[in-house]
Amino acid sequence: MPTSGIAEEAALLGTMPSDSMDDIELKNIKLQFPHARSMSREDSNAQEEVVETERGNVVVAVQGNRSKPAIVTYHDLGLNYISNFQAFFNYIDMRALIENFCIYHVNAPGQEEGAHTLPEDYIYPSMDELADQLNHVVLHFNLKHFIGFGVGVGANILCRYTLNHPEMVSALCLINCVSTQPGWIEWGYQKLNTRHLRSKGMTEGVLDYLMWHHFGRNTEDRSRDLVQVYKSYFERNVNPTNLALFIDSYVKRTDLNIHRDPDPTKKNAATLKVPVINITGASSPHVDDTVTFNGRLDPTNSSWMKVMLVKYVRSQSS
Repeated sequence: MPTSGIAEEAALLGTMPSDSMDDIELKNIKLQFPHARSMSREDSNAQEEVVETERGNVVVAVQGNRSKPAIVTYHDLGLNYISNFQAFFNYIDMRALIENFCIYHVNAPGQEEGAHTLPEDYIYPSMDELADQLNHVVLHFNLKHFIGFGVGVGANILCRYTLNHPEMVSALCLINCVSTQPGWIEWGYQKLNTRHLRSKGMTEGVLDYLMWHHFGRNTEDRSRDLVQVYKSYFERNVNPTNLALFIDSYVKRTDLNIHRDPDPTKKNAATLKVPVINITGASSPHVDDTVTFNGRLDPTNSSWMKVMLVKYVRSQSS
């Protein structure tokens, strides 16, 4: 689920009263309409830098004061730092993050805005190699430690980095994280998607899969402008060849091989050692994956959160 949708749902939850509204008369209400959604580099106040790694260059966008504590973000399939995180960090209730942290948005190779098609002989990094690229990011910006914020594929990559470098990660905020290897159904769909992306570009079938991956079924129940913006983005702004390589890497992922020790007094279980908040949306197609992930985490330093979409109908008395 796009992070801008998570922010809006969370904000709505925080403003809804617990008592019945049947007998409440609203007076002097001034309606405020949000600005039109956009996903443009021109609307970003981040400064992009190219970081050289052993497996090609990585574009990292830096947002905020570099003397502040660091948050490292990593995006999901079909997205980049602009389409996955810009609306979230520009959301009015999230401005405090920009004021108190410096955000380092990592783009997977070839997924950045306006990326050129990767060379035919380019071997795309595996999931473990994508995690290893974060070492170069950390060294380039001289980060002592950071909070990881990942969505989908990015969440899985941040987990892999944290398992190898727990001393570098203060905490993880993960949305729709999958900790297992792909099943046969996912493998089949993704192989078909990569074939179409390479030969035909962004087909209707690939578009439908991406929309399901981010919004789940029944997109008519979601914010219409949000759905339309992302649908248009996938059709016009995604490099299909580069996305095919990213998907192919994700579908070849291995299991994270983490588990919760049944004895809570033992601390040597092969699981994440840092605090983790594990988030999903009620309508996300990845709810079960986050439940599985939650069952493999240490309950003393992890929390599972499912964000509900609250709807209310405004009625007028005659």
